This record gives sequence, C-alpha cells and structure tokens, in this order.
Amino acid sequence: MARGKIQIKKIENQTNRQVTYSKRRNGLFKKATELAVLCDASVSIIMISSSNKLHEQHSPGITPKQVYDKYQRDREVDLWAKQYQNMQKQLQDLNEINRGLQKDIRRRMGDCLEDLAIDELRCLEEEMVNAVKVIRERKTKKIDNNIDTSKKKDIPKEESQYGLVDNGEYNHVLGYNDDNRILALRLQPCQPNLHAGAGSGSCVTTYTLL
Repeated sequence: MARGKIQIKKIENQTNRQVTYSKRRNGLFKKATELAVLCDASVSIIMISSSNKLHEQHSPGITPKQVYDKYQRDREVDLWAKQYQNMQKQLQDLNEINRGLQKDIRRRMGDCLEDLAIDELRCLEEEMVNAVKVIRERKTKKIDNNIDTSKKKDIPKEESQYGLVDNGEYNHVLGYNDDNRILALRLQPCQPNLHAGAGSGSCVTTYTLL
C-alpha cells in the first residue's frame, strides 16, 4: 500500500519534527554514502538541526577543509575573508582598550596629566584617595591577623608557679623554674635528732625531676 503524499511545510509538533529530522537525516547520509561508492564522488554533508546540533558526513579519503578549499577555488570566493575582517576589527578594539588601560596606569603614577582638565584631575585625585583608603584598611587588617596569629603561637614564660601535692601531709611541693624544668621540693626537719618543739625548724630540699 503506497503512502499518501505529505504536505511539505514545517512540522509544528516538536517531537514529530525531531523524529522526522532524525529519520530523513539517516536516509540522506545513506544515499550520500551509496553515491560516493557507486560514482566515486566526493560528497560532504553538513546539517544543523533546529536544536542547533551539528551533524556531518564526508566521503572516505576527503576532509572538510579539502572540500572548502576546492569550493573556494572553483567559485573564486573567499569563505574566510569576512571572518578575517571581523578578527582584525576585534584586534584593533582590544589594542585600543589596552592603550587606554596603560594610559590610566601611567596617570596614577603621575604621568600623562597634561591633557586632563581640572574636573578630570579632581576625579583622578578622588579615585587615588579612595584607593589608598582601601589599601590601608586591608594592610591594617593583615597586620592585626598576623599579630593575633603570633600571640597564639607564642607561649609566655611566667614566673615559677608552685602547687601543693595532696599527700595528706602537704610536705611536698611541685613547681617550675625559669627554664620550665619541673622541680620537686620536700620539707624536712633541719635537726632530725631533736623532738619537735618551739625551736625546731624545717629545711627545703629541691629535686630536679625534668
């Protein structure tokens, strides 16, 4: 049963349009391959879908550049002339922007000020003052951060501290000297042969532990 003729117009339904594109694209590529093999022809096809996707197929042994070069020679046209002109225009614009930036830098260094009016000089001065203010604030913040970091890293040497050891009699003391070495101090009678009395005293004996 023969298929009915379809009207050649844009398919409004997006899904149907995409399905039709995919089927006919594959059919076209198949016909191009057959034509290249049967007739020893150079065939190059480039297709761009409505969703901006690129599809291409080229005969074996030929590159797209070779096809473009042959087209330009036969048609005596230059496909890249307009693109080259656009690139030259972009280059000129970038060079102009670069020259302007370099001139602004020199002005901030105190050069190229002769052609500036008084209002322009005032604006430049205001910009410089604001820039110095921002730099000073950032510098101050950086210094404060460095000071805080240094304080956290430094361990201050304190004077010798002592604490009693709870052994029931409180006759031992632990402490630290100026070199941060741990000391043990023991209280003992100066005259061990005498009975404890009013005249008895105690002597301090120091032992270095660490």
